Amino acid sequence: MQRRTFIAASIGSMASVAAGVPAAGELQSAAALGFGTMLRIVVVHPDRHQAARIMAQAFEQAHLVDRLMSIYNPASQVFQLNRDGALDYPDPHVLTVLGQAHALSVMSKGAFDITVQPLWRAYCDAASPSGRPTQRDRLIATSKVGWEKLALSSARVQFLKPGMQITLNGLAQGYAADLVLASLRANGIEHALVDTGEFTAHGRKPGNAPWILGVADPRQVGTLAATVRLDGRSLATSGDYASTFTPDFVHHHIFDPATGDSPQELASVTVAAPSGILADGLSTAFMVMGARKAHALAARLPDVDVMTINKRGIVWKSPGFPGAA
Repeated sequence: MQRRTFIAASIGSMASVAAGVPAAGELQSAAALGFGTMLRIVVVHPDRHQAARIMAQAFEQAHLVDRLMSIYNPASQVFQLNRDGALDYPDPHVLTVLGQAHALSVMSKGAFDITVQPLWRAYCDAASPSGRPTQRDRLIATSKVGWEKLALSSARVQFLKPGMQITLNGLAQGYAADLVLASLRANGIEHALVDTGEFTAHGRKPGNAPWILGVADPRQVGTLAATVRLDGRSLATSGDYASTFTPDFVHHHIFDPATGDSPQELASVTVAAPSGILADGLSTAFMVMGARKAHALAARLPDVDVMTINKRGIVWKSPGFPGAA
């Protein structure tokens, strides 16, 4: 089982009082399986049964994204694209996420690249005692990577190089969080916290208390590196600890497409952004880019802030990164 401690949600009493219209009702919560983990919604609503119905409907949005974008489900469009090398008439949700992936690749100058899936496969299939592929296998996998070689239109998605594959794991959960929150709001919910592995929230808890999240320490299990008061933005964390190939955290699930290996500087990146999909994608891109370039890019993007923690434990927060006060 992967160590899923990216960000721990807190709905207790640790939050301070915020100004604004009070949230009317009680905290209602629901959980469901998705993306190989547990999804959670917390809402403020006076009626438990009505809230349960609304949350169940919202979970369907996350399940839809999972069904479309899973790399493991043979019925998913991503699985079919990876198997066949092309996909005719992709679902609009798939097109939206692929479009965001392309924009992030351009923005990050290729640091974000959904075509790194061959590298993941090479590391998963490695038979060497080190847990890593041979240099030859890594070079072969790297030769199949290249975001510019993915042709995209509303009628067809196609790889322009043999053996290519994609993963949308760096975007799908953030996108799902956006859809879940939109569903809740469409059904009259004005105060909610959504956890799909990435977080988004709207409104406040009862008593005008804001939603508070704890950012996991990348090395000390059960310890928080920071607490964050959500300010209307989404929050996502990527870390070298989430899924590792070697116990020293040197080789893990995030790949630098330029080297064919994991980036070596950062242990954890947490991003606050206007949407879940953007926060999700940027957290991966920033892991690859390193702290200095990540902070420089975040400073140029509207309403984006970042906290980086390097492998020596040094924390760097951008000026607008939300605190707990």
